[in-house]
Amino acid sequence: MLKNPATKYRPFPPVQLPNRQWPSRVHTQAPIWCSVDLRDGNQALAVPMNVAQKLELFQTLVKCGFKEIEVGFPSASNTEFAFNRLLIEKKHIPDDVAIQVLVQAREDLIERTVESLIGAKKVIIHLYNSTSPAQRRVVFGKTKEEVKAIAVQGAQWIKDRLHRLKGTEVMLQYSPESFSATEVEFAKEVSEAVMDVWQPTPQNKMILNLPDTVEVAMPNVYADQIEWICTNIKNRESLIISLHTHNDRSTGVAATELGLLAGADRVEGTLFGNGERTGNLDVIIVAMNLYMHGIDPKLDFTDMNSMRDVYERCTGMTIPARQPYSGELVFTAFSGSHQDAIKKGLAEWEKGERPHWDVPYLTIDPADIGREYREVIRVNSQSGKGGVAYLLESQFGIELPKDMQREFGPIANDLVDTLGREVQAEELKAMFWKEYVERETPWRLHHFHADGLDGTFRSRATVFRDGKELALTGEGNGPIAAFVNSLTQAGAPKFEVGYYKEHALSEGDSAFAIAYIQIRLPGGKTRWGAGVDTNIELASIKAVVSALNRI
Repeated sequence: MLKNPATKYRPFPPVQLPNRQWPSRVHTQAPIWCSVDLRDGNQALAVPMNVAQKLELFQTLVKCGFKEIEVGFPSASNTEFAFNRLLIEKKHIPDDVAIQVLVQAREDLIERTVESLIGAKKVIIHLYNSTSPAQRRVVFGKTKEEVKAIAVQGAQWIKDRLHRLKGTEVMLQYSPESFSATEVEFAKEVSEAVMDVWQPTPQNKMILNLPDTVEVAMPNVYADQIEWICTNIKNRESLIISLHTHNDRSTGVAATELGLLAGADRVEGTLFGNGERTGNLDVIIVAMNLYMHGIDPKLDFTDMNSMRDVYERCTGMTIPARQPYSGELVFTAFSGSHQDAIKKGLAEWEKGERPHWDVPYLTIDPADIGREYREVIRVNSQSGKGGVAYLLESQFGIELPKDMQREFGPIANDLVDTLGREVQAEELKAMFWKEYVERETPWRLHHFHADGLDGTFRSRATVFRDGKELALTGEGNGPIAAFVNSLTQAGAPKFEVGYYKEHALSEGDSAFAIAYIQIRLPGGKTRWGAGVDTNIELASIKAVVSALNRI
């Protein structure tokens, strides 16, 4: 890297917009959405989708609620053309969905594009040509006037062929490609020249798409560009201003959100952000950002997991684990303090104590997009007692007392640290069972029975101590107290029961119960034990033995 990058690079010039309004505006409704997965996303794949894959993804987009879907570049190849005809002839397009097609300002390509649309009910013909200084200089070697002439001629060629789409509802769209790198005055000039050809009206609008084809500035500059156009272009009421952002500076979402504040009406993007270089805008993120602020995004991502599967199967791409809302780990907490806060927040929500979602570290309820609470918290060596307790309770109904959480949490973390990886809920339960429920040395219970009369209980038990069978008897004010007394008489360390809790693990006649017991030694040292049995009394006795074995 250069010590002085200014010798090679320069900042993008700001837009002169002294009375900008967008910083004080707020989002109140969803934009018009257009998916470009099947075109912009598809062209960026190492192996483009075949017709069957494109159809499956198209149907997924329809299911999500997209009413405008850019299905391809039908003049680019026979595969693209054939897909258009398949959608139209096999009636795969719902009546309320418009298919969008992209075409350059070349007559032969426009002719082929119009041919591909015959018989469709609703279409958007998307014309584009590059307008930025670098494109004008390096790619085309043309002046501003010559570049504008390309756009005007392309618009005329399309207009001349619209009669061939009789019976089809047609909307026209123009993009000054690389708009964000183009002088706003020239972008306006070219766009108005196209408008002069197409003659949009408030009743028959055209789409003016202003793409951030390559991010060259901060998102606030893009917002200024959008507001400048919205403020200065003629016949604004006859236009639908559309955004199409990429992610070169990793601010595609921010640029889109600010662009909407700046006056745009429509957003183009892809599921999960697939696209050239660093990708297109992830429309899921913008839609879900609206959703988390209480705004209906007009898109349905209820079954996010299924969408992920379709996307990865059709495109061959993988979704990053940290992709907002959709990534595998976005509803996962590894930090112990995070886990504890999430557990408490979820408990508060389930009690119905707050009217609006406000759970720490979770911007939305995972269940709203088909994710389950059991996916929220996982355990690794960095986890705390909260995460451990949450998994045991949510997956198996094991409700550890607070002090027992503090004891078992570090034990579990040490075991996980030894494994050197994340553990699943079943593994965590096995650790708990081995540490508490299955403890049978040096003491092992073989038989227990207790009778009570006038508040005094007498117990009889058979135990094995270091493999030697012992018959125990004892008295106390309850079965547990009687058994504890019998143990101390048999030479066990003197202790008392400090805490006792039990609950059912399942329902039915053969339901198991689990008991938790904390014992306290004379010096103040404590140990926890757990016992499981279909008989709650036996579960508590087993818990005493478990705690004794852990001294």
